[in-house]
Amino acid sequence: MKTSGETIRSSRFRLEREGDWLRLQAILDQAERRGVKSLAFEDARDLVTLYRQAVNALSVAREISLDSAIVAYLESLSARAYLVVYAPRANIRGVVSRFFRQGAPLAFRRSGIELVIAFALMVLGGVAAFALTRTDPTWFYAFVPEGLAAGRGPQASADALRRVIYDSEPGALDQLGAFATYLFSHNTRVAIFSFVLGILACVPSALLMLYNGSMIGALGAIYADKGLGLDLFAWLSIHGVTELSAIAIATAGGFRLGRAALFPGEKTRKAALADAAHDAVKLAVLAALMLVAAGLLEGFARQLVTAPMWRIVIGWSIGALWFFWLLGAGRQGRLAKDSPEGDAALAATEAPL
Repeated sequence: MKTSGETIRSSRFRLEREGDWLRLQAILDQAERRGVKSLAFEDARDLVTLYRQAVNALSVAREISLDSAIVAYLESLSARAYLVVYAPRANIRGVVSRFFRQGAPLAFRRSGIELVIAFALMVLGGVAAFALTRTDPTWFYAFVPEGLAAGRGPQASADALRRVIYDSEPGALDQLGAFATYLFSHNTRVAIFSFVLGILACVPSALLMLYNGSMIGALGAIYADKGLGLDLFAWLSIHGVTELSAIAIATAGGFRLGRAALFPGEKTRKAALADAAHDAVKLAVLAALMLVAAGLLEGFARQLVTAPMWRIVIGWSIGALWFFWLLGAGRQGRLAKDSPEGDAALAATEAPL
């Protein structure tokens, strides 16, 4: 039961600030009915100041344990003001800008363990298939689907294999394009399935990464056996660095969902999946963008650049640009979201460029 002193203190606190609260409430009512653009200049100018004052008042009211009705009123008022002040900034341009400046890089860095596992599985599959195929070429058919093999198996001559990645004879470019298109469409399907199936205890995604790596390893063994290992590496580098990285990133997104489903921790499984989905979706979008970039590299740079060293330099340089962007962007200091200063800074980062 409240004492008379507490009642007097709550009444005084309210009387000293009620005028500002009512003014803020009137501004919010108009903004919610007609939109922020309908506000007069003075109202728009005072909106942020009054919002900050309401947040400060809420903080004080909680700290000194004022009347619960005042606390509830200020919580509602502050929440409404936050939405009016900051929600209009979240337009398409701002969303895209935040994705590239913060969303994708932060999701990438928060998924470091999953990314390492995805890349490691791909490398493991590639090394194993390479070793097995070099030892016994018939292993090639266990790893490479018929659509991708298409005469590029152990019986193919060095000249036939070289024509696939270099030759400009009539029909060679069509053959090369078909090979590249099949590889790209295959990798795109792997990326999609690896992401979607990650929620199933991560096992299907892990198997897909092993398989995708083994397919490349088996191809590498056949080309290396004919003295064309560096040539294949160069051909794959110009688009494959981006393309295979996209697959690993999509798989990492699937792993994030799978880990949340398996190990929700103190959260409910539904809540853990919802939290993991924030980063997983960003990784999926990032992977899709990288696959588009890989498709462009495959369609243009692959035909324009034929020197092996230049193919390697271009492919790995682009890979380095992806890497440094994802590691470096969005590292500016974070302010607390529950403070007025933090809200203002957050709004500034969300504003359209």
